[in-house]
Amino acid sequence: MLDIEVIEDPAAAEASLDPIRTRILRELAEPGSATQLAAKVGLPRQKVNYHLKALERHGLVELVEERRRGNVTERILQATAASYLISPAALASVAPDPHRFSDRFSAFWLLALAARMVQEMGQLIAGAAAAKQKLATFAIDGEITFRSAADRAAFAEELGVAVTRLVDKYHDAGPGPAAGSPAAGRRHRLVVALHPALKAPAAKPAPADSHATDGQTTDPQAKEQDND
Repeated sequence: MLDIEVIEDPAAAEASLDPIRTRILRELAEPGSATQLAAKVGLPRQKVNYHLKALERHGLVELVEERRRGNVTERILQATAASYLISPAALASVAPDPHRFSDRFSAFWLLALAARMVQEMGQLIAGAAAAKQKLATFAIDGEITFRSAADRAAFAEELGVAVTRLVDKYHDAGPGPAAGSPAAGRRHRLVVALHPALKAPAAKPAPADSHATDGQTTDPQAKEQDND
């Protein structure tokens, strides 16, 4: 089972978006049968079987084992991944293309880069799993608070200079060995992003209380009367 599977096939994406099938995929993080699932999701076993066949047809669940129970063979299935992510490739004709524009300060370009990363990482993970090899990646995730927009701009400028310096230091621009040969260097994708963090949801205000608390009142008219 993969930690995350990236779905590229449009039909598989459509199948995974059905609320009942999404629930089934979540329940099948651990192996289970149609009978067991029916009890968990509150549906007849026949309907659960219908959804399981659709998910299995699109490669989102797989057979783990078959158990013989009297005259019935019970199929034990499991989701192919703990989590799923739909690739922009599922919407290939309208997927964002980073090559259409290139603006370091464009939020849309950043989103296009992120979409490309999802698509490429999905293919790389699938290829590494098929080859039973480890995929070499590196990521940094953190938060930084800027005192002002000027500080943010200065940070971005210094970060760009630092990254450019590292690329110049380690990038092999020479002819080197032929592509595909054992000694050939492997190209890597480098994406550096900076964007505002989402704000925490605002806390709901406490309901107004017109009753007295600890001998005090919150009613303005009553307060005026107390002051008379």
